This record gives sequence, C-alpha cells and structure tokens, in this order.
Amino acid sequence: MCGIVGYTGPRSCVEILVDGLRRLEYRGYDSAGVAIQAGGDIAIRKSQGKIARLTDLIARKPVAGTCGIGHTRWATHGRPSDENAHPHRVGRVAVIHNGIVENHRTIKERMIAKGRTFCSETDTEVISHLLDEYVSAGLPLEEAVRKAVAELRGSYAFLAVTDREPGTLVGVRLNCPMVVGMGEGEFFLASDLTAFLSHTRDVLFLEDGEMAIATPAGVRITDFSGKRRERPNQRIDWSPAMAEKGGYRHFMLKEIHEQPRAILDTLAGRMLPESGEVFFETLPLTGEQLSRLKKVTLVACGTSWHAAIVGKFMIEGMARIPVEVDLGSEYRYRDPVVEEGTLCVAISQSGETADTLAGMREAKGKGATTVSICNVVASTIARESDGVIYTHAGPEIGVASTKAFTTQLVALYLMALHLAQARKVLTSGEISLHLIDLAELPRKIEEFLKREPEIAAVARKYKDARDFLYLGRGISYPIALEGALKLKEISYIHAEGYPAGEMKHGPIALIDERMPVLVLCAKGESYEKTFSNLEEARSRGGRLIAVGTEGDDLLREKSEDAIFLPPCGRYARPILEVVPLQLFAYHMAVLNGTDVDQPRNLAKSVTVE
Repeated sequence: MCGIVGYTGPRSCVEILVDGLRRLEYRGYDSAGVAIQAGGDIAIRKSQGKIARLTDLIARKPVAGTCGIGHTRWATHGRPSDENAHPHRVGRVAVIHNGIVENHRTIKERMIAKGRTFCSETDTEVISHLLDEYVSAGLPLEEAVRKAVAELRGSYAFLAVTDREPGTLVGVRLNCPMVVGMGEGEFFLASDLTAFLSHTRDVLFLEDGEMAIATPAGVRITDFSGKRRERPNQRIDWSPAMAEKGGYRHFMLKEIHEQPRAILDTLAGRMLPESGEVFFETLPLTGEQLSRLKKVTLVACGTSWHAAIVGKFMIEGMARIPVEVDLGSEYRYRDPVVEEGTLCVAISQSGETADTLAGMREAKGKGATTVSICNVVASTIARESDGVIYTHAGPEIGVASTKAFTTQLVALYLMALHLAQARKVLTSGEISLHLIDLAELPRKIEEFLKREPEIAAVARKYKDARDFLYLGRGISYPIALEGALKLKEISYIHAEGYPAGEMKHGPIALIDERMPVLVLCAKGESYEKTFSNLEEARSRGGRLIAVGTEGDDLLREKSEDAIFLPPCGRYARPILEVVPLQLFAYHMAVLNGTDVDQPRNLAKSVTVE
C-alpha cells in the first residue's frame, strides 16, 4: 500500500525522490520521509502527514547526496507518527518498506534478547535490525539483504542503503510491486513507475523472489539465492503528462473526463463492428476450448467487484455460461469447487491487489484457466495469469476509481461477446449491433460530460444530507453499489446501494423526508418495476433523484431531480449510468470540503490482505 522510490546516479537525488513521492502519494499519505547517503553517513528527514510537511522539513534542514530512498506511508503496523514514519535507520542501514512482515514479532523478540532497542511500532524496523546485524558483521549490503529475506515471512518490497557502500541501492520484491527505471548512468527503483516516468520510460519489472542491486554503473537482477536473472527492458508508452492534472482541480475529475478516450483505447484493435468480430490475441484458449467452458468465476475486490457483478449479467446474458462472482478476500477461504472447464477471471486496476491475486492463485492451483483484466502492464496478476486483457486507461492517480472501472466494464463486454462468438450463441449480425453500441459510448459520455454543471447544481441541493439510498435493478444494481461506494469514499457521507426490488425488505424503514433516494430508472427491461419502486419511495416522503432516459417526462414529474442520459443498449447502459454518479460524488465531496484525491484511511492499491 505504501509508496517507495529510490535513486542512484550522478544527480542530487533529494528533489528526484520528493517528486517521486508526490506521484506516489495516492498509495499512502500518513507520513513521508527520505534517507540520503551524505558525507559518509545517512541523513534522515521524515515527518508525519503529507509530502508538504516533508518538503518544509527539508527546506529547514537541507540535505544533499546522489543516492537515496524515499517513502510515503499508509499505516498498517503502528499509528501515523514521526517515529513510525519511514525510513527506519538502525546503525549503518536505512530501510523503506511496503507490505507486511508476518513474523516480525518473533524476529523482534530475538533481537531484543540480543540487546537491541526498537524505536517504532512498525514491522519494518525488524528488517533494519536484521540488515544492520549482518552489515556490522562485515557483509556487503547485497549479502545482508539475501540473508535477511531468508528469515522474513509475508508480502513485502523494500529498499535499503548503507553508509558503507556509497551509490549502492538494493531492492527486493515478494508479493508486492517493484519496478526498476533504467536511465543513462542513473537508475530508479519504485513501487510504481509513475514515480520516475518523467525521467525514463525504460523499465524492468521485478518478479517475486528477485532483488535488484543498483549503482551508477548499472543494475543486476538476481533471485534470493544470488543466481543472476537476465531479461530485456520494456518500453512504457505512457507520457509523463498523462500522470499530471492537466488543468483540472483534482485528478479524480480529470480521470472522469478522460473516460471517453480511455474507452476508445480499450476498444482499439479489438473489434470490427461491420463484420461483428471481436479479437483477443492475449487470451490463452482457442475458440474450440472456449466453446467447451462450463463455468466462469470472476474474482475481484471493491470497485472491481462491482464491475464483476456487471460482468456476470453480460457473460450469462450473451454467452450463456454460468458465472460466479466472488470477493477476492473471501474466495479462497470457502474452499471453492473448481470444476474442469472453469475459467477464472481476476479483475484488478493495479494488477497487485493482494486478495484478488490470492484468489486467482487458489483457482489456478485447483486447475482453472486464468485470465486477468487489469490496467498495469506486467503487473503481478497480469504476469501470473494465463492470459490478460489490458484496459488501457492510463495512470489513475485518484484513489477513488473511475476510468479504471468503466474500462473494466468495456473489457468485460468485449469478453462476453468474444465468448458468445466462440460458442456461436450470437450471430455476427447480433454481435455487430453490440459493437456499434460500444463504439458510440465515448461520444455519448463526451456529450454528457458537457452537462457537468447540472450535476453540480443537484449536488448543491443535497450537500448537507448525511445518508443516501441508491437503488437499481438487474444490471443497474451493481451501478447503484458503485455510486454509493463513490459517495462514501470521497465525501464521507453514509450511502447504501440496494437492489430496488429488495427495498421493501428493510431499507424502506429508513426513508423519510430527510433521506435522498437515488434511483437508476432508465428505459429498458426492468423499467416498469423500478418505476414502481420509485413510487414507493416517493410515497414515504423520500427525496427522489432519478437517473433515466432522455424524453421520460413522467420520470421528471415524479422526481425532485432528474438526470437524463441518451438511450443505449442494455449492456452499454451501466457504463453510461455510472458517469453521473461519479460526478455527483465528486461535487458532493468538493462541497463538503474533503480531500477528493486522497480520502482518509484509503490507499489506491491494496497490496496487503
């Protein structure tokens, strides 16, 4: 969850590290710090709070050097504080860490018995003590790290420096992301390539059980036993400008407005509407194998889980294959039955979500074929799955997911059509109509985004509400869940998503004149039923916000506020419906003065269980 970045090269590294931390702050912002090799020593600057407090500290107490490490923290072990902030220096070694050391208590007790003193509540500090013990005994840092990881249990990535080896930076990875940036005579190690994208786009992703030893002369990759690993660099086609705000007030708003482009990029090269064909060159199954599939299991967490529920409607509705949807955090603990002919699809924006990765591994271990839907090239889930569908959303910096979600829905739609095509459930003419619907989505979303002031005006009416109920039926139900999640994530207003037909089974008791009820009521297969649920909420005094289809005058009449969308097909509708809910949550958060891009207690990528 935390952000880590390191640099070694000819340049002064403080500004490079701090800039990298700013780009990683979405991964955690409870504290931040740097450790710089300076004058034969290691200088530490760290502070509780966001990066701004660290930069103030460095301005008051400058430090200079050409090799160092930086960290922005999302608290797991130990409260947010200066003492618990990284880097952790013990003796001759400084360490920054992302993940969890599961056996830290055992190691800590052993170290205390040897007379060592601990200064923080973190699990990270045991790594620093282990490394210092070995370095003080005369081992090079590389060997010290190798001996330390043999003792550690858990999921982690960490960077270490020592005052004994100027210019040397060592990083390791086990079940947490780590990427190496390859510059000209300079090298970067980080938990996310956005930390150094403005300096280089040539990267090398570490695999689990690997370590990188970087100096200004180059980088060596080995496994934990010391065996050399060789593979070519990759060129990342994201431009540095893609990770900036581009004139928008917040990253989240920028990313909402980037959705038409992100959808176009996700569709590109994968469909021919004229002939009704869908192409997935990165899927591991032939058309014949796809036709013999017996079940699809979708595994995901959070917003991606909502996408998975939509995907269930799409795959069952178009490809006629039974679909299970499981939360990654629950899947492996129920000892799932994985039959022959099961396809497991893991959905994750970052490709590093720990619970989703664990669920995918469980399914794979039981014999399922695995496919991932994710946004980050060469991420762990992408590498470990048998096939991958990249969503091409570009960097998503705001913690609350927007364009990653809509591109996941697009990928699932295409996948459902691909399965339907292989199984000959839909004709090419029927698939063509679906592809035309998909192809029109970017334009429709672009047009709707011009009406953002209307959504902002609706938000102003309800900014003081403390509870919301979101209702939807069928394929719109998971969009109600997603809309409620967005509102509570960034505005801290309690919101509950519910199937509209279940309203009478409890939630209706909450409805009164103080309770806004947002109803997804577009024209379609369940319109009449949903409309009757809207009438029920209205009769109990609820303040109704309806999201419907252009030209629905009756819906306008029955609602306090109505937001209208252009008509579209059944399976494209949820991709369109979520956009006003994203904008509504955004403007509610702005009006309530919350930190939109970095909501409290949340981090972008949940890389620990």
